[in-house]
Amino acid sequence: MTTQQLLAQSLEQVVERVGDPAPLVYQRLFERSPELLPMFVGDTRGSVRAEMFLRAIDTLTDLAGERHYAAGMIASEWSNHSMNGVSTRQFDSFFEIIVEVCQQALGADWTPEIDAAWRSTLDRVIGVTARVSAAA
Repeated sequence: MTTQQLLAQSLEQVVERVGDPAPLVYQRLFERSPELLPMFVGDTRGSVRAEMFLRAIDTLTDLAGERHYAAGMIASEWSNHSMNGVSTRQFDSFFEIIVEVCQQALGADWTPEIDAAWRSTLDRVIGVTARVSAAA
């Protein structure tokens, strides 16, 4: 099974177990970085968070597969977020938290193969943000 397939399959299992994982991701993000919460004060319906989460998942899936646009999307979003005061560490943390939430949701079904797929994809994200932040 490819890295992209492992991500997609594990995400399906996560959704089966916990429903939409986005609220869990944002809960953990705001616990770790409460200073980010005011950025979402106008997002009373959660639509901005939902859109950000879906874009992150699409980007991770592309990064794990064909890589048509993921690096450009990460670079662009890093730039947008950094202009709003989000540090590179906080930006990367969002992706790390997605992995943590998925791992926690799958529990004992989080296999070494799934872990390797997610970790290699996460490493690619961090590599992109490291390159763009160094060039900024």
